Amino acid sequence: MTRMTPFSSPLLLGFDSMEKTLERIAKSGDGYPPYNIERIRGNNDREQLRIILAVAGFSNDDLEVTTEDNQLIIRGRQAEEETREYLHRGIAARQFQRIFVLADGMRVSTATLKNGLLSIDLDRPEPERLVKRINIAVQD
Repeated sequence: MTRMTPFSSPLLLGFDSMEKTLERIAKSGDGYPPYNIERIRGNNDREQLRIILAVAGFSNDDLEVTTEDNQLIIRGRQAEEETREYLHRGIAARQFQRIFVLADGMRVSTATLKNGLLSIDLDRPEPERLVKRINIAVQD
């Protein structure tokens, strides 16, 4: 018996990579670091998104923000300081990777670190409506 998925319809062509992306996202259930996503209005009244991650304890050098294949990838790596002797250690130097899948046309406009919060602003330029007529070749 074959597995039926939402993208197995014959009318949805070329969406197999999206299905794999959704499966990968569903498997990554780690909630660290916590984040918010806000809808904001830009200068020209275009809609923008802002992702805010709580990255207390991470410096600018510990964080990396990249985009790759319609994905926004945020990594945090803290170096262990071996010279410290802890009596109690409740704040872990934890590495993380958080991935957000971006819709076509979405782009990162800014990334700012302030007071332990990493803010990443995204926008999407208005797409051009493209209508293309396809010529039909007649073969007799």
